[in-house]
Amino acid sequence: MVKPETAKNWLPRIPAIAGTFVMLIFFVAGVNAQDKKTQLQQKKAKIEEEINYTNKLLEETKKSKQVSLNQLVLLNKQINKRQELISAISGEIGNLDSQIEETNDTINHLTQTIKQLKQEYARMIYYASKNRNAYTRLMFIFSASDFNQAYQRLKYFQQYSSYRQNQVRVIKENQLLLNEKILLLEKQKAYKLSLKKSEESEKQKLTGEKSEQDKTVKKLSQKEKELLRKLRDSEKAAKKLQKAIEDLIAEEIRKASESAKKTGTKPAPENKFGLTPSELQLSSSFAGNKGRLPWPTERGIISSTFGEHPHPILKGIKTRNNGIDITTAKGESARAVFEGEVTSTMTLPSYNNVVIIRHGEFLTVYSNLDQLFVKKGDKVKTKQRIGVIQNDESGKAKLHFELWQGKNIQNPGSWLLK
Repeated sequence: MVKPETAKNWLPRIPAIAGTFVMLIFFVAGVNAQDKKTQLQQKKAKIEEEINYTNKLLEETKKSKQVSLNQLVLLNKQINKRQELISAISGEIGNLDSQIEETNDTINHLTQTIKQLKQEYARMIYYASKNRNAYTRLMFIFSASDFNQAYQRLKYFQQYSSYRQNQVRVIKENQLLLNEKILLLEKQKAYKLSLKKSEESEKQKLTGEKSEQDKTVKKLSQKEKELLRKLRDSEKAAKKLQKAIEDLIAEEIRKASESAKKTGTKPAPENKFGLTPSELQLSSSFAGNKGRLPWPTERGIISSTFGEHPHPILKGIKTRNNGIDITTAKGESARAVFEGEVTSTMTLPSYNNVVIIRHGEFLTVYSNLDQLFVKKGDKVKTKQRIGVIQNDESGKAKLHFELWQGKNIQNPGSWLLK
């Protein structure tokens, strides 16, 4: 006869609990891995979409018989995005390697757990077979010294039977999970293989684009005089635009000062706009949307960023951009990045039509427009179309966009939604 105390000493309670706990840990780890995988895939999809759009712009640019600087800029952008994509794929492969390693660990743990659970279950079956005689069990219960001990012995047999049934359930659950993990491992390895092929394909495309980049640079290098002349013309045009904006700001400040004198109110600080309460609120709202302003075009790529940059062809020469240039498809329109009032429209060499919108103490400038949809004094809303963007010599529409806070030029890239 096996005493309850002796039986309890070897009852495999921990393995069954451990088996369930292991399944929970693997489930949580799987969810976290899936979240990271989703993030990497979303990043990769976004880069692929940008590459496809840039490629579309490049194909349209190539229709022009002459090689242009804009074509080289687009090629450079394409190469940078291609490198980002390769890096993203490499990151996804690295993450997948970690997942494969985790899955292998899970399979090993589950295999070991199932083995241990089966061993314990076999011992329980052996014990049950030795004590399967109902008469023996009854004698064991009735031989108790008191009623309480008899009750405890009866509960022991009931719990032991229940535990044995639970052991079967846990074994089945772990076996199902093991089968799922083995299937998952096969899928992970197949996906890794497809990623490696995709990575190799992108590297081949990158090699081709770099070759095309070298050819384009050589062709443009033969046009240094023409490029230098265009650069000087662009610099003159940029200075005229800057002076026009500064004159406009000075005029607005002068008007505000005169208005304060007439009304007897306190004038604004020197070199500051005199803002009404509603304009102050508009300024505050505009400033509060830094980093979240919509793009001044529905689609496009930034082909020239803010600040000073080395010229892509002319060695030792740097160019300065007071804003950003956005290259987009033919026929695209410029749109207001925030609500405000059209404070000026003008025509300047190299910039065609220019629209300036005031948002309290902030100004947004939209240059190189063809057909205009607004005029001075118009109130505009966020994302309202203000004009069609002019095409350049390569057939691409390119918008020059600037952002000013009073007399201070801002980097538009830090204000627009990423």
